[in-house]
Amino acid sequence: MQELQVKPLKYEALNGLSSTQLKEHHDVLYAGYVKKLNEIRAKLAAADKSEANASYSLYGELKREETFTANGIRLHEAYFDNMGGDGIPDGAIQAMINEDFGSLDAWKEDITAAGIAARGWVITAFDLTDGHVYNYLCDTHNLGCIWNCVPLIVLDVYEHAYFIDYATARKKYIEVFLQNLDFTIANEAIARNNLIRLRTRV
Repeated sequence: MQELQVKPLKYEALNGLSSTQLKEHHDVLYAGYVKKLNEIRAKLAAADKSEANASYSLYGELKREETFTANGIRLHEAYFDNMGGDGIPDGAIQAMINEDFGSLDAWKEDITAAGIAARGWVITAFDLTDGHVYNYLCDTHNLGCIWNCVPLIVLDVYEHAYFIDYATARKKYIEVFLQNLDFTIANEAIARNNLIRLRTRV
């Protein structure tokens, strides 16, 4: 299996998020997950599957940490990718937000409240079950994830995402995140997954 590579940032700094904050988050924490998942998968290839046990086995522990680490990579890549814009939605994502939340301001209020309540992540996701958009929170990378959803917007609210620039002022950080959102990324996800068609069929 080919080793995973660190995906580079598409910007050095953002309005309200310093290069120091972003580099520590990306180059140390996210890159660390990439390195660790490569290590876990190498160990899984050599692990004795006959010893698998629900109480404890090396194979079981590696499989559990594989989910945490893999989600850590995917969530961080989505988080970094969906910043670098002007924070102004248009197209399909704007229409979906307006329909399901009533207005952009109502969605912002909801994602901000979820961001204050969450311990780790908030994900604006298209739910394939009913065709609507929700703000789901996940307390850790692999706890609270909702199956059968397509992530559209990903917000990291772990302290490491903002502490250098904002200390404990999480709400201010969330405001800055929203101002830097690149909604074209959400629109690309909607188009790539044919979500407009699926929305009308559910």
